[in-house]
Formats: sequence, structure tokens, C-alpha cells
Amino acid sequence: MSSLLLVLNSTLLLGQANSAESTTGVTDTLIGPLLTALVFSVLGVVVLLLSFWGVTRVLPFSIREEIEHDQNTALAIVIGSAILGLSIIIAAAILG
Repeated sequence: MSSLLLVLNSTLLLGQANSAESTTGVTDTLIGPLLTALVFSVLGVVVLLLSFWGVTRVLPFSIREEIEHDQNTALAIVIGSAILGLSIIIAAAILG
């Protein structure tokens, strides 16, 4: 945490040295985008979890039982691919 503050302070000092007319600090310019990224990250994870929960409710069998007990590697690959695909779609939707 202290190294992050050190980097922010050094960036602030460099920014003020490079442009004398800049009155906004690094914390002012970083808090908004960081907060936005945090909100969209949480939103993306929630959408991904809800979609995975929906898939598990629609399937007529237990995904966990099939992968763990029956060692169904093909199902594990399909579920992993679906999670990656949903993640890419959610990321593209968030980025606009």
C-alpha cells in the first residue's frame, strides 16, 4: 500500500512539474476511473455467476457430480469454454 502511495505521489510531482497549469491531483484523476473499473468488475462477475447458476439449473444433471465423480473431462472442457466465452462477451459489453 505504501509503495502505491509513493508511486502516486511521485506521479503527482512529475505531473505538476511538467504542467504548471494542471490543478487536479493524481488522486482526483485516478479515483473516478478506479471506482468505475471496480463497479464494472463486480458487475461482470455477478453477471457471470448468474449465468452459470442458470446453466446449472437448466441442465438435467449435476455438473459437479459429472466432473468430480464420473471424471467427465469433456464436460469440464465444455463448461470451461462456456465460462471463457461468457467472460469475453461480458468484457466486450462493459468496454462498449
